[in-house]
Parts: sequence; C-alpha cells; structure tokens
Amino acid sequence: VRKTKIYTNTQMPSPSSMLSNEPIKLDIEHAVVEDDPRIWSDTKKTAILFIISAASLISGLAVNIQNPSNAQIEQQLHASSGDISLSLSMFILAQGNFPIIWSAISEIKGRKFVYLLSIALFIIGSAIVAVSRTIGLLIGMRVVQSVGSSAVLAIGAATLADIYESHQRGAIMGVYYSAPLLGPSLGPIFGGALTQGLSWRAVFWFLVIWGGVIFSAFIFLFKDTFRKERSVTYQNVLKSRLREQQSSEAKDGSQNISKSEVGGGNQTSSKDIEIQRSVIPASVIKDIKLSMVDVNPFPPYLSVVSRKNNLVVLIASGLIFAFSFSVTYTCSRTLSMYYDYDALKTGLVLLAYGVGCVAGSILGGRWSDRTLARLKAANGGVSFPEMRLESTKIAMWSPLPVIGYAWVCQEHVNIAAVCVMLFLAGFTSIWIYASTLAYIVDANTGRSSTAVATNSSFRGLFAFVSAEIAVPLQDAIGDGGLYTLWAGLIVVAECMILLALYKGKDWREASIERERQKLDAK
Repeated sequence: VRKTKIYTNTQMPSPSSMLSNEPIKLDIEHAVVEDDPRIWSDTKKTAILFIISAASLISGLAVNIQNPSNAQIEQQLHASSGDISLSLSMFILAQGNFPIIWSAISEIKGRKFVYLLSIALFIIGSAIVAVSRTIGLLIGMRVVQSVGSSAVLAIGAATLADIYESHQRGAIMGVYYSAPLLGPSLGPIFGGALTQGLSWRAVFWFLVIWGGVIFSAFIFLFKDTFRKERSVTYQNVLKSRLREQQSSEAKDGSQNISKSEVGGGNQTSSKDIEIQRSVIPASVIKDIKLSMVDVNPFPPYLSVVSRKNNLVVLIASGLIFAFSFSVTYTCSRTLSMYYDYDALKTGLVLLAYGVGCVAGSILGGRWSDRTLARLKAANGGVSFPEMRLESTKIAMWSPLPVIGYAWVCQEHVNIAAVCVMLFLAGFTSIWIYASTLAYIVDANTGRSSTAVATNSSFRGLFAFVSAEIAVPLQDAIGDGGLYTLWAGLIVVAECMILLALYKGKDWREASIERERQKLDAK
C-alpha cells in the first residue's frame, strides 16, 4: 500500500519520526485523532471484542431458534408451512440488506448510536413476536427483529477495524465471526429446550432478555470507536457541505474557508484514493454538524461493488454463506424425516457443524495473519491486501467434505459419519470465509463498515435464494444431488478467490485511479 505525506494542523509526530527528522507519513486510517482507539489497552480492546461477539450471537441465534417451534406456531396461529418459510426467508433477506443503512448512519452518528438503536428495535420486535396472535403480525415483527439484529453484522467488523491494525485483523475477525457461526447450532438446542419445556413464545422472551443484557453492556461498558477523521464517507460528505458553505460565503462576500483547511481540494497525486486524501482538521469538523439528511448509503455501496476485486470476493463470500445457511436448514429436515430425531437431538448434531465453523474461523483467521506477515517480510516489508487471500489455498479441499456429506445423508448411514462431514465442511468453508472477510476490510481503507455491509447484502441475497430453493431441490434430487451441486458452486467460489488473489491488486489500483480522476474533475 502506498502512503503519501499528509500534513494537517492536528498531527503530531511520532517519537520515531522526531528522532529521525523524517516527515510524517499518514493514511486516512492513521490520521491523528483524540483518544485514538488503536492505542487503547489490550484489556479495553478485548472487552469490546467480547461485547461485539456477544451481540453478533443474536443474529445467528435469531435466524434458527424458531425452527423447533414451527409446528406449534403453525397449530396455534393457524399458519401454513409456506407462511413459516416466508417468515424465515424474509428474516434473512432483511438481515442481509438493512446493514447498508446502518453502516451509512454509523459513518455520521457513530457506532454506539447505531448499536443502541438497532438492539432496541430487536428487543421490541422480539417482544411483539412473543405475544403475536396472528401469523401476519409474527412475520412483520420478525422482519423488525431482523432489522435490529443486522447492525452488528455490518459495523461489528468496522468497530474492530477501528481499534486493530490490519496485521491483527485476521485473528480478531476469526474470533468475532465465530459467535454468529455458533448461532445456527445453538439456536435449535435453545429453541427445542424452551419449546418442549414451556412454549414457542418462551423462545422469543429469551431473545428479549438476551437483547436487554447486550443493550445494557453497550450503554455502560462500550466506548464509541468511531473517529470522523478516519472515515472516507464522513470526510466526503463534510467536504461537500464545506464546498456549499464556501460558495454561499463567496456570494455574500464572506471570508472563505481556505483550501488548505478544507483538505487541499484537487491537490492529489497518489494512486490510492483512500490514502491520498488529506484529512479535514478537527477544528473544522466541530464547526459543521452533519445530520441524518446527509446520509445516502447508495454511493458508498456502489463504490464498493464497482471494484472488480471486491465484486468477485463478494460473490464468493455470498456463495459460502448461502451454503452454510442451506446445510443447517435442510439437515434439520433430513434428521427429522430419515433419522426420526427431535428438535433437541437435531440441534446437537448441528453443533458438530457449528464447532467446525468456530474452529475454522479462529484458526483460519490466525493463519491469515501469519501468511500476511510472511509475505510482507518476503516483499521487503511492503504488504497489500491480496496477500491475505494466499491463506485460503490450504483449505480449498472444501468441496470434498461437502460431497461426502451429500452422500452419507443420501444413503442414511450412521449419524457419526454425518457429524464428521458436517464438522469438516464447516471447518474448511469458514476457514476461507474468515480470510475473505478480513480482505474486504483491508481492501477498502476508510470505508470498512460500508464494505462489510455490502458483504452482508450479498450474503443476505444469496441466502434468501438458497432458502427459497433448498427444500424443492432437496425433494427433487435428494441430499446427494443437492450437495454435489453445492460442491460445484464452492469450486466456483474458490476460483473467484484465486482470481482476486492474482488479479485483484491490478484491478484495485485501476479502480482507485478512476476514482481519483473523478474526484479531480469535480
């Protein structure tokens, strides 16, 4: 990554630069800010990681915790199986796409504001679902619940990017993402136990309680990590407002804000637009207040998608997540129909998949950091985001356990074989996913929350399609045919990741140059 020399009246030289008398080299991620989250203590960072991970568990739990109670819901609310399927698919669609809105809001109002607002929505939605008397109200409030649970999926990774350097993010993202991966496994266990012991309504009261605990943690224990000086989105909106103010003041004969204070206008030459933009000083930021009317989530979203390197990785990420959603959804049916398992036993079997995912996420993240460090050292101390994707190669035998799972289910062999294949499929697929998530953050400097929200959008769209076609395909071609097909799609995803590994750097730099030229033309 290239860095340019940026000087602002807010920057203070580091001890090393003071000793060497070298000019300070800063990118937007390292703009000097008050109370820099990057230099917080390890204890404070770990506490934030724990809170974010616990909050992200909500998103995984809320999707599947309803499954064991579906029969009761159908009976008591006079619903059809189609209504139940709609409640699940609408949940995952909203959960995948609303983070784009949350991300844009967080780039203006900060992370903590979004966490509190979204979790409050989740609690309200869960409480109304728990007292619902009609299936229509249940579906509507499940969507509200989904919207509330979705924020942490987008800005959780961005929050961690706020406090950790890029060389640490692989391991940290692995730990963070292991929590929502446990949700699909723990959800049926909790849901089955609560439904059998109490009723389906107890499932959603449990979510209300869990949401309340997380809400309290964010109020009392969480300190906002967002810094306006380090947000490309905020800086762009602010510069637009400053240009408008300059124009107005010029017409009135007022004194203009100097270009050096605004950020240098078109005085840009670096290829990397995120790095070459100078940062608007804190003194100017305090003078101009932005509001919700300044939020437009779509230009940042389109900016992320328009880069080829992002697009191929986003598609690959979406396919891997859709597989994960499909396997937990259809496995429940297989175990119920052919193994005569109840909800609790089904949850325990799916725990094998969840444990595999957690292990793959944590170990894959650590391996990703080690690979990045090794390649950086071999490249003379210079790194670029695509180096991280090299770590996915070791897990690219992922299609093999997927095919194995397909045919042990098709032939209804001993449940131990199903558990082994679930573990291996989860381990290898999420090993790859952990690296792609870290790459999306690293490759989109200064707009990490938007990049992760875009990733969430792709996941939601792919998972929605997966939810709609999984059961018809399972009925038509069986588990053998369905998951052989999925193995082929995972091969496609792996090819896309390799394409980004070898071509991504050139694509990314070409996109950055185009963005720079557009900026200069304004």
